[in-house]
Amino acid sequence: MVKDILVLGAGIVGTCAALELQLRGHRVVLLDRRPPGEEASYGNAGIIQGEAVEPYAMPRDWRFLLDVLLRRNPDVNWHAGGVLAARSQLVRYWRASAPSSHRAISREYAGLIAHATREHARMLALADAEDLLRRDGLRFAYRTRRGLDDALLQARRVDSEFGVPYSALDSAGMAAAEPAFRTPLAGAVHWLGAWRITDPGALVQRYAQLFLRRGGRIVLGDANSLRSRGILWQARTADGLVEADLAVVALGASAEEFTRRLGYRWPLFTKRGYHRHYIGGGMLNVATLDAERGYVMAPQQRGLRITSGAEIARPDARPTPRQLRGAEKAARELLDLGQPVESQPWVGCRPCCADMKPIIGAAPRHRGLWMACGHGHQGFTLGPASARLLADLIEGGSPFTEAQAFSPMRFEASQ
Repeated sequence: MVKDILVLGAGIVGTCAALELQLRGHRVVLLDRRPPGEEASYGNAGIIQGEAVEPYAMPRDWRFLLDVLLRRNPDVNWHAGGVLAARSQLVRYWRASAPSSHRAISREYAGLIAHATREHARMLALADAEDLLRRDGLRFAYRTRRGLDDALLQARRVDSEFGVPYSALDSAGMAAAEPAFRTPLAGAVHWLGAWRITDPGALVQRYAQLFLRRGGRIVLGDANSLRSRGILWQARTADGLVEADLAVVALGASAEEFTRRLGYRWPLFTKRGYHRHYIGGGMLNVATLDAERGYVMAPQQRGLRITSGAEIARPDARPTPRQLRGAEKAARELLDLGQPVESQPWVGCRPCCADMKPIIGAAPRHRGLWMACGHGHQGFTLGPASARLLADLIEGGSPFTEAQAFSPMRFEASQ
């Protein structure tokens, strides 16, 4: 049966959800306060991480945690107010990161990640956006032999358990692969199944343009205006009142506040991140994580984009780009970085869930309300795959991959 569906949030997840539902014949309106692809979906490193079968766990080594506490570790920065606000979620994140729990979560998570590149490939072809795609993988580069040896052990295990292909580069191989590096590295793990997008915001916009060409509507409005009216959902927009049979919450970092107003106490929280582009210096051939310094260098249309690690802070807190400054310093040790493009770094929020899995499925206590949020570090990777799973569930058919692990119902016993 054809439905009128309102999708809240025009980031990668919401835009893909709107497009997928439209492709199946539904009448869809996409609502956001800004045009598609201008927030976190623009600010990431642009990597479709087909290799990321294990979600990023909270490190449990006491030396790492001490370095984080003392702000000596470049991977993580924190504000006291942000830690206090997210304290219960961070405790749950810590527990979920225990080895036995993380292994079980990874097995579930891998079932969705396994479809990431294939589902993007389908939408890329439909949107005529393949000019933005580079199938050249993602390198995890190491400065020390110990770091490289540990990474190779992990790579062999991940390949054995999940069938994720990689290649190993020694110091000479890395120097040949990336001649812009002027400092020798110990080597790298090259994950071959990752893809790179040269302009992440442009990809979301291409998907949105396809949605419009097929007759969809994109409207500016406030998601907080959503109300249930009988069997319908209504929201106020710049174009007037919109009514729909179903509503989909794909609000990224705003999903925590939105769902709390509805009475849900799901363990959602945000991690902030920063990026900046640099031109006039060396350029890499493949996106590279400087693994022992905690930042990514990705060749993009605007220049070499450097993205920082995670910052635990309130979304509206004053920007503190100390990680990005540290990343710039570390990058300049490796190559001629050139000059920054932007006068100020970009800052945005990653929408995370304490059990490291996205929330995809029907809201337990609101008829006709559906969720697609909490994707953490992998919203850009999982947008199309999450959209397909959501559409399968909305239509009541057999989901194309295991769905129960991502259902909002997993939190109901603790409410």
